Amino acid sequence: MRLRMIAPAALLLAATAACGSGGSGGSGDDKQTVTMWLYPVIADEAKHKAFWNEQIAAFTKDHPKIDVKVEIYPWAKREESLATAIAGNKAPDLVYLIPDQMPKFAKAIEPVDSYLSDAAKADYRDNVKQAVSIDGKMMGAPILMGANPLMCNQKVLDAAGVEAPKTWDDVLAIAPKLKEKGFDVTNYYADPSATLNQSFYPLLWQAGGNVFTPDGTKAAFNGPEGVKALTFLKTLADKGYVEKDLLTGIPAFEQTHLAQNKVACTWQQVPADVESFWGAENIKIFPPLTGVKQAGYGSIGALSMLKAATSKEAAGQWLAFATSPAVTKAYDAASSFFSPQKSTGALYSSGANAEMEKTLDLMTGAPLHPKARDVMGVLAPEIQAALIGQKTPEQALNDAATAANGLIGQ
Repeated sequence: MRLRMIAPAALLLAATAACGSGGSGGSGDDKQTVTMWLYPVIADEAKHKAFWNEQIAAFTKDHPKIDVKVEIYPWAKREESLATAIAGNKAPDLVYLIPDQMPKFAKAIEPVDSYLSDAAKADYRDNVKQAVSIDGKMMGAPILMGANPLMCNQKVLDAAGVEAPKTWDDVLAIAPKLKEKGFDVTNYYADPSATLNQSFYPLLWQAGGNVFTPDGTKAAFNGPEGVKALTFLKTLADKGYVEKDLLTGIPAFEQTHLAQNKVACTWQQVPADVESFWGAENIKIFPPLTGVKQAGYGSIGALSMLKAATSKEAAGQWLAFATSPAVTKAYDAASSFFSPQKSTGALYSSGANAEMEKTLDLMTGAPLHPKARDVMGVLAPEIQAALIGQKTPEQALNDAATAANGLIGQ
């Protein structure tokens, strides 16, 4: 996507509104330095750097005593690098985090509520604000969100003479017709290295369940809702409605049925993954499936302030500017993400992104729990065991819950 910039004057107006009282930051004649760590949200490194250089230039005109430095690091091992920097007192003032990272670093994070105006906080979508809040406090200011609704291949649907499913029952109803024509109804990556955020958790939420109990003291995925979700998946696997090879490994994408135009619908991929294989004209976006409720996974990226920030006042002013609607709108359009704020309106007027944008309020972020990723590590192999016939859904989820509760400390 072509990089789109917002004029500095517009950004300054947004910053003034977002920062409330404004000010240059720091005290007296001392110049304050604010460092921010980001990752390749805009894939083209030169465009990414150019974007933030322009925002820094606009901000500096109104805050001449604040020197902002944006550093872009690789996605790989970013948690380890941040943990090492915190331990060595070399951490940045602000850092890009996603929700399931926040609990891990919660002791080192300064809640951002006091650095954002009431209007700025109210502007966030409810599901976005909830996804970054711990004990009612915002642990980061969101700057983008993604969406994994239901994406279908119209060519496959037409070849089998079926409509896109809306519910789990619809999936089970069209699956035999698709199989008869040589197609899979969906795909499911059961290899333990695949994230459950995009695979099993949406089904768990659709069944009315959650990964953890409300107080976070125990696993909740082994309740009747989780069993229902895993039983649904197992039915698809047992009847050959999904690609068998994906249950035990992750082949090169071009070797999968999805890339070969043999899958009707998926919630595990986005248009950018399949456009070169399906053709843009065949990509159709629909709301997430409904079990007892309708929900999908939506990634959320936010800027968090660390408690060790050298000047929290200066960092807070840059935070408010960098997460203002004018800046996020430009950033999200440049990176093909979506805005977490209501006031920005639609970023896309046509195509798959425009349809995905309509589903944002149905998206759920990753679980906010300090052991979220560790629990995923013990749950994923058990789901796989159930799908390849080694355990029943009940046994697999109970075994995973026992291991998860041990990690949680129960």
